[in-house]
Amino acid sequence: MGLITAVNRLRDSDAKSRVIVLLTDGRNNRGEIDPATAAQLAHSFGVKIYTIGVGSRGEAPYPIQDPFLGKRYVYLKADIDEETLTEIATSTGGQYFRATDAESLIKIFKQIDSMEKTDIRVRHYVRYAELFPWFLTPGLAVFLLELGLSTTRLRRLP
Repeated sequence: MGLITAVNRLRDSDAKSRVIVLLTDGRNNRGEIDPATAAQLAHSFGVKIYTIGVGSRGEAPYPIQDPFLGKRYVYLKADIDEETLTEIATSTGGQYFRATDAESLIKIFKQIDSMEKTDIRVRHYVRYAELFPWFLTPGLAVFLLELGLSTTRLRRLP
Protein backbone atom coordinates (compact mmCIF):
# COMPACT_ATOMS: atom_id res chain seq x y z
CA MET A 1 0.00 0.00 0.00
CA GLY A 2 2.80 2.40 0.86
CA LEU A 3 4.63 1.61 -2.35
CA ILE A 4 1.67 2.45 -4.56
CA THR A 5 1.08 5.66 -2.58
CA ALA A 6 4.70 6.71 -3.16
CA VAL A 7 4.41 5.96 -6.89
CA ASN A 8 1.24 8.03 -7.03
CA ARG A 9 3.01 11.01 -5.45
CA LEU A 10 5.97 10.76 -7.83
CA ARG A 11 4.14 10.11 -11.10
CA ASP A 12 3.59 13.81 -11.83
CA SER A 13 7.02 14.92 -10.64
CA ASP A 14 9.20 16.69 -13.20
CA ALA A 15 12.45 15.67 -11.48
CA LYS A 16 15.25 14.13 -13.56
CA SER A 17 15.17 10.95 -11.52
CA ARG A 18 12.31 9.68 -9.44
CA VAL A 19 13.35 7.35 -6.64
CA ILE A 20 11.62 5.43 -3.88
CA VAL A 21 13.55 3.90 -0.99
CA LEU A 22 11.50 1.03 0.40
CA LEU A 23 12.55 0.01 3.91
CA THR A 24 10.70 -3.18 4.84
CA ASP A 25 10.82 -6.86 5.72
CA GLY A 26 9.26 -7.61 2.35
CA ARG A 27 6.04 -9.12 3.59
CA ASN A 28 2.87 -7.94 1.92
CA ASN A 29 0.37 -7.63 4.75
CA ARG A 30 -1.67 -4.59 3.69
CA GLY A 31 -3.44 -3.24 0.65
CA GLU A 32 -5.19 -4.56 -2.39
CA ILE A 33 -2.32 -4.18 -4.87
CA ASP A 34 0.52 -6.70 -4.63
CA PRO A 35 4.13 -5.45 -4.65
CA ALA A 36 4.92 -6.86 -8.12
CA THR A 37 2.05 -4.90 -9.68
CA ALA A 38 3.13 -1.76 -7.81
CA ALA A 39 6.68 -2.26 -9.15
CA GLN A 40 5.38 -2.62 -12.72
CA LEU A 41 3.38 0.58 -12.28
CA ALA A 42 6.46 2.35 -10.90
CA HIS A 43 8.50 1.19 -13.90
CA SER A 44 5.84 2.50 -16.30
CA PHE A 45 6.07 5.95 -14.65
CA GLY A 46 9.88 5.88 -14.68
CA VAL A 47 10.22 5.52 -10.92
CA LYS A 48 13.26 3.62 -9.64
CA ILE A 49 12.86 1.63 -6.41
CA TYR A 50 15.71 0.83 -4.04
CA THR A 51 14.64 -1.84 -1.56
CA ILE A 52 16.23 -2.36 1.83
CA GLY A 53 15.48 -5.57 3.70
CA VAL A 54 15.49 -4.94 7.44
CA GLY A 55 14.97 -7.38 10.25
CA SER A 56 16.53 -10.34 11.96
CA ARG A 57 16.50 -13.90 10.76
CA GLY A 58 14.80 -16.49 12.88
CA GLU A 59 12.59 -15.20 15.68
CA ALA A 60 12.13 -11.65 16.91
CA PRO A 61 10.19 -10.19 19.87
CA TYR A 62 6.82 -8.68 18.94
CA PRO A 63 4.75 -6.64 21.44
CA ILE A 64 1.14 -7.69 22.05
CA GLN A 65 -1.51 -6.30 24.37
CA ASP A 66 -2.77 -9.05 26.68
CA PRO A 67 -6.08 -8.21 28.46
CA PHE A 68 -4.93 -9.93 31.66
CA LEU A 69 -1.15 -9.40 31.74
CA GLY A 70 -0.90 -6.08 29.88
CA LYS A 71 1.81 -5.48 27.32
CA ARG A 72 4.08 -8.44 26.77
CA TYR A 73 6.34 -9.79 24.06
CA VAL A 74 5.98 -12.98 22.06
CA TYR A 75 8.51 -14.38 19.63
CA LEU A 76 7.36 -14.58 16.03
CA LYS A 77 9.10 -15.90 12.93
CA ALA A 78 10.81 -12.92 11.30
CA ASP A 79 12.00 -13.87 7.85
CA ILE A 80 12.74 -11.33 5.14
CA ASP A 81 11.25 -11.89 1.71
CA GLU A 82 14.47 -11.13 -0.16
CA GLU A 83 13.21 -12.68 -3.38
CA THR A 84 10.30 -10.23 -3.65
CA LEU A 85 12.46 -7.26 -2.65
CA THR A 86 15.09 -8.17 -5.27
CA GLU A 87 12.37 -8.57 -7.91
CA ILE A 88 10.87 -5.16 -7.08
CA ALA A 89 14.25 -3.44 -7.25
CA THR A 90 15.53 -5.07 -10.45
CA SER A 91 12.25 -4.62 -12.33
CA THR A 92 12.46 -0.85 -11.83
CA GLY A 93 16.20 -0.40 -12.36
CA GLY A 94 16.95 -0.11 -8.66
CA GLN A 95 18.95 -2.29 -6.33
CA TYR A 96 18.30 -4.50 -3.30
CA PHE A 97 20.24 -3.98 -0.06
CA ARG A 98 20.28 -5.94 3.19
CA ALA A 99 20.56 -4.04 6.48
CA THR A 100 21.50 -6.08 9.53
CA ASP A 101 22.07 -3.22 11.99
CA ALA A 102 22.00 0.56 12.27
CA GLU A 103 25.53 0.99 10.94
CA SER A 104 24.84 -0.99 7.78
CA LEU A 105 21.63 0.98 7.25
CA ILE A 106 23.58 4.26 7.40
CA LYS A 107 26.09 2.90 4.85
CA ILE A 108 23.25 1.84 2.55
CA PHE A 109 21.65 5.29 2.68
CA LYS A 110 25.02 6.91 1.91
CA GLN A 111 25.47 4.57 -1.05
CA ILE A 112 22.00 5.37 -2.41
CA ASP A 113 22.65 9.07 -1.83
CA SER A 114 25.84 8.85 -3.91
CA MET A 115 23.96 7.13 -6.77
CA GLU A 116 20.97 9.52 -6.88
CA LYS A 117 21.38 13.29 -6.87
CA THR A 118 18.13 15.12 -7.51
CA ASP A 119 16.86 18.08 -5.51
CA ILE A 120 13.20 17.89 -4.61
CA ARG A 121 11.09 20.73 -3.31
CA VAL A 122 8.56 19.58 -0.76
CA ARG A 123 5.63 21.54 0.59
CA HIS A 124 5.60 21.63 4.34
CA TYR A 125 2.37 22.08 6.19
CA VAL A 126 2.32 23.41 9.72
CA ARG A 127 -0.63 23.01 12.04
CA TYR A 128 -0.76 25.72 14.65
CA ALA A 129 -2.43 25.21 18.01
CA GLU A 130 -3.20 28.10 20.32
CA LEU A 131 -1.80 27.45 23.79
CA PHE A 132 -2.66 30.75 25.45
CA PRO A 133 -5.80 29.41 27.23
CA TRP A 134 -3.55 27.14 29.31
CA PHE A 135 -1.81 30.23 30.68
CA LEU A 136 -4.71 32.68 30.55
CA THR A 137 -7.03 30.63 32.79
CA PRO A 138 -4.62 30.24 35.76
CA GLY A 139 -3.47 33.86 35.39
CA LEU A 140 -7.06 35.10 35.43
CA ALA A 141 -7.80 32.93 38.49
CA VAL A 142 -4.81 34.35 40.39
CA PHE A 143 -5.82 37.90 39.42
CA LEU A 144 -9.40 37.38 40.66
CA LEU A 145 -8.05 35.83 43.87
CA GLU A 146 -5.86 38.91 44.39
CA LEU A 147 -8.83 41.21 43.82
CA GLY A 148 -10.93 39.28 46.31
CA LEU A 149 -8.23 39.10 48.98
CA SER A 150 -7.37 42.80 48.66
CA THR A 151 -10.78 43.70 50.15
CA THR A 152 -10.26 41.50 53.21
CA ARG A 153 -7.82 41.58 56.09
CA LEU A 154 -5.19 40.16 53.72
CA ARG A 155 -4.98 43.42 51.81
CA ARG A 156 -1.69 44.88 50.65
CA LEU A 157 0.55 46.74 53.01
CA PRO A 158 1.96 50.08 51.82
